[in-house]
Amino acid sequence: MTGARDAAVRGVLVDLDDTLYPQSTFLDVAWRTVADSAAPHGLDRDALLTALHTEAASGSARGGIIDRALARTGGPAELVPELVAAFRSTNPDCLEPYPGVREALTALREQVPIALISDGEVTGQQRKVAALGLGGMFEAVVFSDRWGRERRKPHTHPFEEALRGIGAEPRDAVMIGDRPDKDIEGASRAGLRAIRVSTGEYADQPDHRDTWVRVSGFAAAVEHVLPHLCAR
Repeated sequence: MTGARDAAVRGVLVDLDDTLYPQSTFLDVAWRTVADSAAPHGLDRDALLTALHTEAASGSARGGIIDRALARTGGPAELVPELVAAFRSTNPDCLEPYPGVREALTALREQVPIALISDGEVTGQQRKVAALGLGGMFEAVVFSDRWGRERRKPHTHPFEEALRGIGAEPRDAVMIGDRPDKDIEGASRAGLRAIRVSTGEYADQPDHRDTWVRVSGFAAAVEHVLPHLCAR
């Protein structure tokens, strides 16, 4: 990795949630969808909504949030599958990227190909990209769940697929993401440089040892990359 740090950048991989937009804005819609689905069963909608936010505050990537929120409010466990289905059906009309993201992506794609790489249920992730209006920015889009949850980041497979999609070698590419344990670790395993953005739920986690640089957000990450680009 050390020798590759100064290599020209010929492709960029980009994470989605909490890198390009605040995932909390999607979750706000999703939890309301879940609570609305529970109300016809006699549950207190507002109490369940509060419980969902409370459970998610301890880590939105943890499993069982709906199960625990339902238990908190005295709901029957039999409702869990229906409420999970409601969560997965969430389809926001619009999500707003972080400030400067759209402009930064535009500047980047004028010079090098960009791949989006994200974990999560495929249809849900596709809906997020559509709601953000960013689909046309990427030459490749990789959702790791196509190969099963066991291939989620930091597994190298989605990184390798993304690199193939943009025709770049690991030493010539950079990953931009928010999670040290997923984005930075996975990029390191795959042989890429990685820039960490200090946005979203995991902003307070310690840096990964292989972080190339840590910046305030996506626009700042692109500013760091631009001088290193080898334009197509």
